[in-house]
Amino acid sequence: KVYEEFVEGAKEGFGVILKIIPFLVTMLVAIGMFKGAGGIDLLSRALSPILTPLHFPTDLLPLALMRPLSGSATLALLTDIVHRLGPDNIVSLTAATIYGSTETTFYVAAVYFGAVGVKQTRHAIPAGLLADLTGVVASVIICRAVL
Repeated sequence: KVYEEFVEGAKEGFGVILKIIPFLVTMLVAIGMFKGAGGIDLLSRALSPILTPLHFPTDLLPLALMRPLSGSATLALLTDIVHRLGPDNIVSLTAATIYGSTETTFYVAAVYFGAVGVKQTRHAIPAGLLADLTGVVASVIICRAVL
């Protein structure tokens, strides 16, 4: 009986994977296009004059902007920051804190809502992005206070 239940669960899981794949491919292509077209750099330059007076390190801006979109791209940005500035630098430590306290909001929404066939996410995306923003701001404030 256990074996039959396992096989049935595996069949259902495979069906879910087939439903999710189009959403994942779409997200990955969109992220690649946005990053490849220089969207992250453009946003970073546009927001830099606003955030500099607030003592928000400009090195963290690409990481904060990319985090809701892609975990692997954010990890690459985090790795670059640590290699450039060193592991004990406050910006590196803040970047790691941001990485740990935020989520790949759009990826998670695409996977979970795509798996169950939800087309209208209502307030989920704005709530997730607000949580990400809270994580970024809290990371900067706490790291500045503690370090």
